[in-house]
Amino acid sequence: MSAADGYVKTVTEKIENLLATQKPVLESVALAIFKSLTSGDDANSLKCTPNVWHLFGAGHSHMVVEEAFHRAGGLIPINPWLEEYLMPHAGPSRNGPLERLSGLAKVIFDFYKPQAGEVITIISNSGINATSVEMAEHAKKAGLITVAITNIEHSKKTSSRHVSGKKLYELCDHVIDSGGIPGDAVVKIQGLDVPVGPLSTILGSITVNYLSVRVCEYFSESGKVAPVYLSANLPGGDERNKKLEQQYKSRISRLQ
Repeated sequence: MSAADGYVKTVTEKIENLLATQKPVLESVALAIFKSLTSGDDANSLKCTPNVWHLFGAGHSHMVVEEAFHRAGGLIPINPWLEEYLMPHAGPSRNGPLERLSGLAKVIFDFYKPQAGEVITIISNSGINATSVEMAEHAKKAGLITVAITNIEHSKKTSSRHVSGKKLYELCDHVIDSGGIPGDAVVKIQGLDVPVGPLSTILGSITVNYLSVRVCEYFSESGKVAPVYLSANLPGGDERNKKLEQQYKSRISRLQ
């Protein structure tokens, strides 16, 4: 078996492990998202604007946020907290230090204006940097339901870079352990002193898609129709999607 084949085998095993070990928390999170998204459906509700599901990730974790947003077959009420200066293509000399900068999370949090009772999912493989830790702190103070997607083994074996000494998994209401390994990369190649083949993006994407599908099931089981995107590359897709987006447009900055 080649190293590349071994990587695919390991990824498959890790996905199976994720579903086997995290099923209870996945179910709890999916139900929390469904309840939040439908909280204004009651005829007696005083809510003026609909709830949305917020997702935040810095570094390569931003790709998991993008996976959930504006995707064919994905939920429409997704508010992605995507800050270009925190992404790898901003350049590692910028996004790396900014991810570790205390105080930045509050600026981002205030910009997106989440509402109490909404769910925010914070994705961080290590869970040790200031932006992720402080984002969880601000969200909890504001009355949001906090969810972490993180690598517990890596986090426990690494020191926090936040002044509090806290890590993401220690702060959130729900913690989904991706089941990755310290350092993320999983394949060892003879003659190479560092491993290759990272896991976190694949495991994170599987997780948010699992949650999205399960939320849609809850809609169906409750006699409701889930707000889901049809591919814009199919006939009528654009028209259908734009009509459904109108309900949530005021809450999703990337649609404004």
